[in-house]
Amino acid sequence: MNEPIGLYIMAGMYIFAGLMHFIKPKMYMRIMPRYIPNHKLMVYLSGAAEILLGIGLCIPSLKAIAIYGIIAMLAVFLLVHFYMLSGKKASAGIPKWLLILRLPLQFGLMYWAYIYLNSSAFEF
Repeated sequence: MNEPIGLYIMAGMYIFAGLMHFIKPKMYMRIMPRYIPNHKLMVYLSGAAEILLGIGLCIPSLKAIAIYGIIAMLAVFLLVHFYMLSGKKASAGIPKWLLILRLPLQFGLMYWAYIYLNSSAFEF
């Protein structure tokens, strides 16, 4: 357990988010863009990916792969964030200003993952 605490916080966040895809799948299905097929399957697959990537962050030999996976996953999830800005129904009742704020947050999350590629710089 030589990794920085922030890495484990990030891992827990992705594992929790992934579990929520299985606990509340309808919440995720209603924000899926219409052009993506088989919403239920995609919600479950994305939830499984989040869980596996979160676990991967905690395994030193898988950490770098998990980080690249998280960055790629967050880039794909941008499609959903832009879709939610397309109309009232797509927004799922979330205020537009909050949806706009989520866009730079995605990039912040990508950067947060990226900084742990060489986490030895953070060890004391």
